[in-house]
Amino acid sequence: MTPFQYIERPLPFTEKAGASRPVHLLTPADLEANTLADAAAAWAEHAGFQAQAGDFLLVPGSDGAVNCALFGLGSDPAATPFTAGRLARLLPPGAWHIETPAGAPCDALLGYGLGSYSFRRYLAERPAPVRIGLGDGVDAADLGRQVAGAFLARDLINTPTNDMGPADLEDAARRLAAHYGAEVSVVAGDDLLAQNFPLIHTVGRAAATAPRLIEMRWGRKGGKRVTLVGKGVCFDTGGLDIKGAANMLLMKKDMGGAANVLGLALMIMDAGLPIDLRVLIPAVENSIAGNAFRPGDVYKSRKGLTVQIDNTDAEGRLVLADALAYADEEEADLIIDMATLTGAARVALGAEVPPFFTDDEALAGAVAAASEAVTDPVWRLPLHKGYEKLLKTPIADLTNAPSGGMAGSITAALFLKRFVTRCPSWAHFDIYGWSQSERAQGPAGGEAQAIRALYHHLRHNLA
Repeated sequence: MTPFQYIERPLPFTEKAGASRPVHLLTPADLEANTLADAAAAWAEHAGFQAQAGDFLLVPGSDGAVNCALFGLGSDPAATPFTAGRLARLLPPGAWHIETPAGAPCDALLGYGLGSYSFRRYLAERPAPVRIGLGDGVDAADLGRQVAGAFLARDLINTPTNDMGPADLEDAARRLAAHYGAEVSVVAGDDLLAQNFPLIHTVGRAAATAPRLIEMRWGRKGGKRVTLVGKGVCFDTGGLDIKGAANMLLMKKDMGGAANVLGLALMIMDAGLPIDLRVLIPAVENSIAGNAFRPGDVYKSRKGLTVQIDNTDAEGRLVLADALAYADEEEADLIIDMATLTGAARVALGAEVPPFFTDDEALAGAVAAASEAVTDPVWRLPLHKGYEKLLKTPIADLTNAPSGGMAGSITAALFLKRFVTRCPSWAHFDIYGWSQSERAQGPAGGEAQAIRALYHHLRHNLA
């Protein structure tokens, strides 16, 4: 089965064919060892090609046409494992295959695949494809599903809210589910109140499109029960505590948690992992109208805890609270939530390293090891109990926005933890979901974060 894609496009891989041209991935040591044919080696020498990371050179054949390409990995390829992603923007159209003295490294192929991404839904131009042929010894199916999962997350985040509101996010989940034979149910509008999801309704009720809780189920009953929860705030004005214009520009990405759990779900389902999978997405738009929730309001959550609203721009933890409480009612073996939740996380670790929180030491170690194994960076921050006092408020069980402005990512995680009391293993990922500039493994824009690491963990440790 071909992996699901939200925007139809050919995946950047194909079977290696005799007509494809080689791309030689080289280190400076490879050049010194004379691993190239004489004509290519001479051309490289005359052109000053040194095989430094990112160096690129097209080599002509005797007829003057392009015969092969040379690409530098630098003297320490492990330090920049996805450098080959730049090839997607450098190679002329056509069929190519990668050659190295030791065979095509998986990081290079994955880097190429991720680097081939472009978001062209609203552009008339459709450039001719460049595809890399895969030789023997490459797990093409697994490579394809990892790339497709990242593409799905990127596509959903990059799509503006006029085409990616709560109803559109539901449609994307339904399309993904249909591809893999999963089931989807949705609670929307005032039914959220009738079925006890009051915080999801509160945050989304002022929008033109009704708020909803999307639930997808797939997998083998009797397998490990894994629930993924993704924040689906399709646009965040900040509510009555309205954001400034500059801070609102990227708020189409505030459903990045939902996008990433759907990308992870794609990988899990495409691999057929023997787990009982559940995906929950509270999908809302935090808008302003006469019925918008207000600073100072107090609302009861699904779990029964009351929450005082001290900032309407701290809405993501509210919708997650109801979804996490619902997830926890089934006693899953593992609950993972992902959310573009706090600016404090970016202050602490920047845009490229999402923090995660868990009090399960075994899970923390496994996630850290998986992150290192697949070069998908995450970093654990503490659920420091000393900060729980910051969540207190005189007239409610919790505040959604502790005063003082310190440890914002930790206090948000502690808030969420109050809604998971039965599951033995829970982790919260405070992702950014966005690449601020072009990198080898992809352009600026929506980004998949932590899902390759989580997929690796689930595949090797839980399935």
